[in-house]
Amino acid sequence: MPRGGRGRRVRTPDPAPPAPRAAGGTGDAPRAPAGRTGRYRRTLAVMSTHAKRERLLLADLLEAAGPDAPTLCGDWRTLDLAAHVVMRERRPDAAGGILLTALKERTERIRSEFAAKPYGELLTLIRTGPPRMSPYAIKQIDEAANTVEFFVHAEDVRRAQPDWTPRDLDPVFENVLWARLEKAARLLGRRSPVGLVLRRPDGRTAVAHRGAPVVTVTGQPGELTLFAFGRQAVARVDLEGDKDTIAQVTEARLGF
Repeated sequence: MPRGGRGRRVRTPDPAPPAPRAAGGTGDAPRAPAGRTGRYRRTLAVMSTHAKRERLLLADLLEAAGPDAPTLCGDWRTLDLAAHVVMRERRPDAAGGILLTALKERTERIRSEFAAKPYGELLTLIRTGPPRMSPYAIKQIDEAANTVEFFVHAEDVRRAQPDWTPRDLDPVFENVLWARLEKAARLLGRRSPVGLVLRRPDGRTAVAHRGAPVVTVTGQPGELTLFAFGRQAVARVDLEGDKDTIAQVTEARLGF
């Protein structure tokens, strides 16, 4: 997974560790593009609120960055990331390689075909959303599958820039991210070499991997989500545990 920035705080155990601090920062709300068509309005009308907002924010960030900006997705530039997002929604039959190594070559070939399209066309496809017959056009599926996907990829664009600052997420959205993280924690943390616990500042926890010794990662749900999705280097979190154990977790291949 990509590494970048300095987001984490490392804390080794002591008899009475201080209380964890919450992440903070500011961010801008996404704007809708000008000149929306009737089809665009109809498509977004059936999408869920959180997924729609993150979709538009991602598209705006990709537009502002241009097609050749770095991302946190390894060697991918913004053009590559935009092509991935479009392929995932418009060619779900080709998305198997995201999770399955045996299908990775086919997935990459089809993603490259989308990457050959004009960048502006890809951004329009992201903003307009999936085709009407796509499962992602169903509100419940859109919310379940795209809210976290678009949030993480928006941060992949933002935090790859040298002057990034954390977004100020509203409590409702933080709770949405936490609910998703609780359900997916074991899957995301399955490759951790040591025990891994994700903890909110209010004390609520999710066990991402059972084992010993244990590293406890404390932060707001958005930051914990990024950590669990393999963006450890840029997540604003506190880490508690043995120094060597913490090093193993920060270098582990977390996420899908």
